[in-house]
Amino acid sequence: MTKASYNRSMKFKFSSLLLPASLLFGSGTVAQTTADQPLVITVDAKKTAQTIHNIGASGCWFSEGIGKYWPLEKRERMAELLFSKERSADGSPKGIGLSAWRFNIGGGTTEQGDSSGIKDFRKRVECFLNPDGTYDWNKQAGYQWFLRKAKAYGVENLIAFSNTPPVQFNLNGRGFKTAKDYQANLQPDKYQAYADFLSEVIKHFDAEGLHFNYISPVNEPQWDWSNKPGEASQEGSPWSNADIYKVTTALDASLGKKKLTSQIMVTEAGMLTYLYSGKSASSRQIQTFFDHKSPQNICGLKHVPGFIAGHSYFTDTNDSNMVAVRRHLADTAKKYGIEYWQSEYSMLGDGFREGAKGKRSQMDCALFLAKIINQDLTIGNAAAWQFWNSWEPGSPEWDTRYYLLALKPANDQFTDGDFTVTKNLWALGNYSLFIRPGMKRVLTSRNDQLDEVKAAQDVMVAAFTGGKDKLVMVVVNYTDEARSIRPQLKSFNSIKSYRTYTTAAGEKENLKPSAVQQFKGAISLLPRSVTTVIFN
Repeated sequence: MTKASYNRSMKFKFSSLLLPASLLFGSGTVAQTTADQPLVITVDAKKTAQTIHNIGASGCWFSEGIGKYWPLEKRERMAELLFSKERSADGSPKGIGLSAWRFNIGGGTTEQGDSSGIKDFRKRVECFLNPDGTYDWNKQAGYQWFLRKAKAYGVENLIAFSNTPPVQFNLNGRGFKTAKDYQANLQPDKYQAYADFLSEVIKHFDAEGLHFNYISPVNEPQWDWSNKPGEASQEGSPWSNADIYKVTTALDASLGKKKLTSQIMVTEAGMLTYLYSGKSASSRQIQTFFDHKSPQNICGLKHVPGFIAGHSYFTDTNDSNMVAVRRHLADTAKKYGIEYWQSEYSMLGDGFREGAKGKRSQMDCALFLAKIINQDLTIGNAAAWQFWNSWEPGSPEWDTRYYLLALKPANDQFTDGDFTVTKNLWALGNYSLFIRPGMKRVLTSRNDQLDEVKAAQDVMVAAFTGGKDKLVMVVVNYTDEARSIRPQLKSFNSIKSYRTYTTAAGEKENLKPSAVQQFKGAISLLPRSVTTVIFN
């Protein structure tokens, strides 16, 4: 998803996000808490929710130039920041230990050059498949460099995704649409060819020791992805649910024929509401693909797991909207017996401003990001969470809404540059470094009786257990005041100590570790901070 996609998609937003008046206001008596009167958070180890599969990010679009041309020392440090789980001598993390990395399988717009119609050359992508039917595995060298680094650091889940079929398979010979008709760009007789291309990519990397756990054949199918040649922002294609069914069944067959074990990720909806509502040809996707009575049911396909993926863009306009959308999504997914994965998010809309005028600081953006992750995990019951763009040119100080690392290219060719770490990286790390694949979310309750909407401007808590007496709590203090929490633990037998890692506005407060402390009372929270508490 790009910033340009925001303008195209705004027209979908308002009709699908209307809320009942009852959700606009919280209710009930609120018991105020302060630093001197800790917020009591009850955590019962026996009351678990979803299992977390991964927390990750994507390398689009700028990994190609960085991985191919930038000095080795710089890209090595960038990889360490994303993937390392190691600590420095003082206990400070060297990176945020992502457990998923998204790799873009390109459609061949780079080879087309300026005639591709995509204006920014950095957002054109090479294709492994040549027009003559042969494969060139030296393509996408920069993307591959980071893919191999992810593997070397032990990232548990590699995810391949495609924004467009190879351009030679498309109706207009381009990697994006030129007609605004919401029809797939893929030629009607090329569905199996597209599926075979994707499975061949998976097969190649399997042989290289780079196993993709998941392959995503369509991306944000609800958007029209149309533009005039020379004005397009990126590769992309719309897909109807019928199209997605054809792609998915063809890909399932192709993976099976080649005896590959990668699973198919569907549907990467452009907005969460399309997963359960709407009237377009690519709406109500949970019901379409996971209702056993649906003619497009995919539950029986060998390579289709029991989850559906969507993007949290544009469902963050206010706290009531944020809560209502995720509550509806969680209820629908539960009804059909599947999981929900949040597979792309950055602050494309202006919800992160929360009504404030002027620029938002690094910490403002990081706190909003931490809030979105909390809401997706605790209300939406997301079983995975993935950030969109790890790096992008932009300010390192203000409105750091699109990236974890702010890039400053050194030249127009993008062959070198500098980068600055933003607070977004560390806020994501408060989750990714400590909530590991296989951990289960634990239900929590609070003594101040705040409902989910009001809590989104107060203190937000997410708790996870990772085996006997291992507890991780990520606590977002959204207020301007120092606060404290008093965890009340049930069904944990021998928790005796804890350590905190705090991200706050201070220059050195980037997952800053505390000393190991005895667990016997309240835990302090800095104002406007994200704190991960590791028990035992």
